[in-house]
Amino acid sequence: MTHALPTQHGANLRAGKRAVAALRLLTRRDPTPSDAEWRRIGEAMTRGDPLADTLVAWMHEHGMAPARALFEQALQHGIGAVAEAPAPLRRFFETVEAPPPWLDMARIERGAEVCRMAGNMSSQVLRDGALMGGYQASGLNRVLVITGALEKGAGKRVAETSQWWLACSEKGGMARFGPGFRQSLRVRMVHALVRRHVAAHPDWNAARDGVPVAQMGMAATQLAFSCLFLIGIRLLGFPFSKADGAAVMHLMRYSGWLMGVEDDLLPDDEQSGRVLLYQMGLSLTDADESGRRLARALADEPLGRPYPRFAALRRFYERERNLSLNRFFMGGAGMKALGLPWRPVPWYPMIALPVNTLRFLWCTRSAAARARMAERGRKAQYAWVDSLVGAMHHEIGGAIRHITGTTP
Repeated sequence: MTHALPTQHGANLRAGKRAVAALRLLTRRDPTPSDAEWRRIGEAMTRGDPLADTLVAWMHEHGMAPARALFEQALQHGIGAVAEAPAPLRRFFETVEAPPPWLDMARIERGAEVCRMAGNMSSQVLRDGALMGGYQASGLNRVLVITGALEKGAGKRVAETSQWWLACSEKGGMARFGPGFRQSLRVRMVHALVRRHVAAHPDWNAARDGVPVAQMGMAATQLAFSCLFLIGIRLLGFPFSKADGAAVMHLMRYSGWLMGVEDDLLPDDEQSGRVLLYQMGLSLTDADESGRRLARALADEPLGRPYPRFAALRRFYERERNLSLNRFFMGGAGMKALGLPWRPVPWYPMIALPVNTLRFLWCTRSAAARARMAERGRKAQYAWVDSLVGAMHHEIGGAIRHITGTTP
């Protein structure tokens, strides 16, 4: 028996084709989905994360405060440290503590080093390419509307996402007790809490949008942080090798696995990832007013940063740089769909490309040089996220160290 797919699936194919047209050029085969592939993507909008959903159901029955305390105990010390652990908690941690057969920690570490080497160009790609571009997916935005995330501020969303990404790309971050491992499981639990809350909300339309925080949305996010990241960072002057790209794909595959994404929605190579992301873009793209509100808030986020000197000039520059990158990654049509100010020329990438290329070639001449580049890049990434935290709380420094468990 076949079941009806959510009506949002491919609701605006014209917009979808426009949004992913450039991605189509980067695939070695025609990425147009077959009937079976198209149905597979639509069905991924109807499935959540049964393991985490069962855990959250138990947490509600047990009491959220004591249940979360047990979750944190198992997260920090292993499920063996929880005496007489309840069955849902035990099943959850026994599953995630058993590494998948394909896991290669050496590739994970190489992928993390690549992420650190990218320095603050990574934040520009993920912020102004992946995150901003994702606001064209109206079905995903409706979860933010119902949870009130639209009103919480763009800086907060960017900072929280960046903190997770930094944790995943730390040295040893994806080891069992590493910060990326822990943060990925915390995010998975939050996703399940949101799924439960939004699914029960009277404004959620399951026939239109399927399951909130569904498999497709989670998988698309992982592909944005792998495939789109690699495409964007190379276009900005970091010509990472095929092996480097494969390592980043593997890193994000494992993070996605920890966060409950189904294995067949987690490609391990760039070409397969680009094809799947193209097909998901066809399904998801349909910008609406909530996406335009999110996009405007993100575009204006630099205007609230507390720069100690030349604040007005620096805010103006940061906003214009971000809009230039939006123009570069999404094109004029994408910016128009999100109601962003028109910018005719992506001036910043034209400046960044030659400078970054020369710097990359010099800084990758040896393994030691790569390590130094990664160390400098990570310091720059910390400073950038701390500036976002400072814009929210006026407390520069310390927040990301607390989350990732690292020291300056």
